[in-house]
Amino acid sequence: MTEYLLFAFIFLGSAMVTVPLAVRWGLGSVLGYLIAGVMIGPVTGLVGSEAERIQHIAEFGVVMMLFLVGLELEPRHLWHMRWKLLGLGGLQLSLTAAGLMGLALVLGVDWQQALALGVILALSSTAIVLQTLGEKGQLKSDGGQATFSVLLFQDIAVIPILALLPLLSNPKLANHHASSHSSLSLVEGRPGWQITLITLAAIAAVVAGGVFASKYLFRFMAATKKREIFTLTVLALVIAIALLMSLVGLSPALGTFIAGVVLATSEYRHEIESDLEPFKGLLLGIFFITVGAGINFSLLLGQPALILGLTLGVMALKAGVLGLISHLFQLQGGDKFLFSLGLAQAGEFGFVLVSFTLANAILPQAIAQLLLLIITLSMFLTPFIFILLDRVLLPQLAKSEQREADVIDKKGDVIIAGTGRFGQIANRMLRANGYETVVIDYRASMVESMKHFGVKVFYGDAARHDLLEAAGLKDAKLLFIAIDDKEKTLEIAHFARKARPDLHIVARAYDREHVYQLYQTGVNDIVRETFDSATRAALYALVALGYSQSDAREMVDLFIDRDKKLLRELAGLWDPDLPVEENRPYLLKAKEMSEQLAADMLARQRQADQHRP
Repeated sequence: MTEYLLFAFIFLGSAMVTVPLAVRWGLGSVLGYLIAGVMIGPVTGLVGSEAERIQHIAEFGVVMMLFLVGLELEPRHLWHMRWKLLGLGGLQLSLTAAGLMGLALVLGVDWQQALALGVILALSSTAIVLQTLGEKGQLKSDGGQATFSVLLFQDIAVIPILALLPLLSNPKLANHHASSHSSLSLVEGRPGWQITLITLAAIAAVVAGGVFASKYLFRFMAATKKREIFTLTVLALVIAIALLMSLVGLSPALGTFIAGVVLATSEYRHEIESDLEPFKGLLLGIFFITVGAGINFSLLLGQPALILGLTLGVMALKAGVLGLISHLFQLQGGDKFLFSLGLAQAGEFGFVLVSFTLANAILPQAIAQLLLLIITLSMFLTPFIFILLDRVLLPQLAKSEQREADVIDKKGDVIIAGTGRFGQIANRMLRANGYETVVIDYRASMVESMKHFGVKVFYGDAARHDLLEAAGLKDAKLLFIAIDDKEKTLEIAHFARKARPDLHIVARAYDREHVYQLYQTGVNDIVRETFDSATRAALYALVALGYSQSDAREMVDLFIDRDKKLLRELAGLWDPDLPVEENRPYLLKAKEMSEQLAADMLARQRQADQHRP
């Protein structure tokens, strides 16, 4: 017992140190977990073979992740993705495997082993890539969606890969490897037609259970009103599906993914997600720690040039193939680099497949050890590639794609800086009321897009003083700043107020601190980007709770009026060089006005209650 507690503390304690530091330094949580593994494994030797045993448990985090991914995909959405799955995923897997097989043949590996190496290394890391894209908010981009399609295809392709690999068995290696097949198997030793039927029956059972039985099971468990019972049921369900897939020789991750897709339309989907998310995050974190702890530094230090060369060569070849595919599918700019570099590593399924090749006498032990190290190093390098992408390649690409600012050849009553979701609405309303507007935006794609709607937008950076002057700042009646960049908003407002002390300026603010900065700059009207929608939502909530429309409107108007006064007074007390918690006059005024607001709202509420039936 003591030994298990010690190892649990070592794993979790190391992550407590490295992950927050990695996140604070902008390295991402995945790299933090990998560094934790390196520190407790190869560097300090606090863990050894225990990491491999724990990895088998931690791999269940990948299983849970694919179950949750499946929950986000309705079958209809999956059907709409079929061409992306087959096109992007099919091309990536086949071309990459062929290229890597060719590289292995050149290095003198026989064709069976070369094919196995190509297929294993063609897979990418679903765990690292999806986690990183999710943290960076890039999953919904074109590059993120293409990446997701490839990862999804790879996970599904594990089934035919597992069926293909035994055909590559080498009789000469058969005597050197003991079989690692589990004694718990429903298909071992059976003829091919029975294995096929059992496999199809298992998949059919998962689908049928998800469609017909799951809602009654979850409804029954929810009726107990015990959160832990519902969580227990969800965990048991995922484990049962993973176990069934293992018994029939399929990927547990694939089985749970199918179950997730089936349950995507369930009324309990969101509750299932919230229950499993903490377990998934914890197990994935431990999995990454075991990957870092499993790096064979003695093998790496024995042949550093060879191993690093092979690792970088594999990643370069994969990136090249992905770049070709991104060109065929017309991915542009940063999306092309995100797709090509983000999938260049090998994946966690590689660890499973390498064990499978050893058990089936496909690869010798020496090649398998080398392959495991290449997979681990490529996964370890991936967070650094994302950092390189974010901090170097994408900014440079953005600079190279910048075009010369348009010549502004018109004047208007209002200058609008930015035409995103916020600026477009203001522009439409002003134009509908007969005002001429001059709109400036620095995104070329937005400028071109607005042409289709008959809206003239000038390309350029509204923070440039010459562009604002060319847009008619000297004679304009109003400046409307609608961009979502806090610093540029302040820069534009500061210059405009200095150039035109009499100009009325309306600006979009990100948060309270931004509001204070804009007030101090001299902006007349400041709109917090979520404040109006939030108060409108509160109005609906009050009506739903029994207030009349007029009473609810008065309550909301009172809140808005008091909050605006609060902001103006606090803006005068706010000191950018002093932390809020140390600014005593600010804190006292905020407390005083908040208490007054609460008293006023309570008095108005009592008035409204007297008029309610």
